[in-house]
Amino acid sequence: MRCNLCPRQCGALRTETAGEGRCRMPGVPVVARAALHMWEEPPISGTNGSGTVFFSGCSLGCVFCQNHRISQEDFGRPVTVERLREICCELIGQGAHNVNLVNPTHFVPAILDALALYRPPVPIVYNTSGYERVEILRQLEGAVDIYLPDLKYLDGETAGRYSGAPDYPEAAQAAIREMVRQTGPYELGPDGLLRRGVIVRHLILPGRVNEAKAVMDWVAETFPAGTGLFSLMRQYVPQGRAAEFPEIDRKLRASEARTAAEYMENLGLEGFVQEGAAADSGYIPPFDLTGVE
Repeated sequence: MRCNLCPRQCGALRTETAGEGRCRMPGVPVVARAALHMWEEPPISGTNGSGTVFFSGCSLGCVFCQNHRISQEDFGRPVTVERLREICCELIGQGAHNVNLVNPTHFVPAILDALALYRPPVPIVYNTSGYERVEILRQLEGAVDIYLPDLKYLDGETAGRYSGAPDYPEAAQAAIREMVRQTGPYELGPDGLLRRGVIVRHLILPGRVNEAKAVMDWVAETFPAGTGLFSLMRQYVPQGRAAEFPEIDRKLRASEARTAAEYMENLGLEGFVQEGAAADSGYIPPFDLTGVE
């Protein structure tokens, strides 16, 4: 196929064995890990864990990506649509509260094919960088129950410097609006687990608390209370190519995290503030083909 799935719309050729686009992936899904994951937001992980499927490759390419081994070094194993369906079944058999598709943007057609073969009895989570095309998201309406998008930047210059995508702010804002339109107000079950809705995530970057505030302002102004949830993430650890960018080649200071959390509280945003202990490379999952083969 000639691919235009993400906002780059590069038109690259993607066959069953190779891909020429920015994501570098073939047309078939490439998976690096499929396992229960306890480190998502509480209504996603619950007590049993979220059934995460980590896809390889990425159309965005953040210089600080904590999953750089799979997003930029392309570690993973190609699987058939039928095998992807089996992986979902296996995760549910392990007690997963949901099926959490991590970085799925460039494999949407295969994901839709897998869901056509088998509709899991638990919510489907679309866990994304936020760099999405509205036209592609509309194909997912009815197939996805929960959207878990990042809103990394609202400044095009910053997005260009760290992700090579100066159009990221506009693309992500439009995508998140479409996600909320599809799901409507969030719904929690009696067990406290999220059944439907959107959680917007923002990772605080070193020295950029004001940009985190701008993101929170946009979320508060755009979505009325009860519409969606917000997750303030403090897990930044220099990874990938962060050493090439001295201003972000450090961990987040406690004062930066505290200032952002206080701002979120004062805005009255519903959601979650990640614990500071998450800022440790030990929280990065081992990408070793667990659950894939």
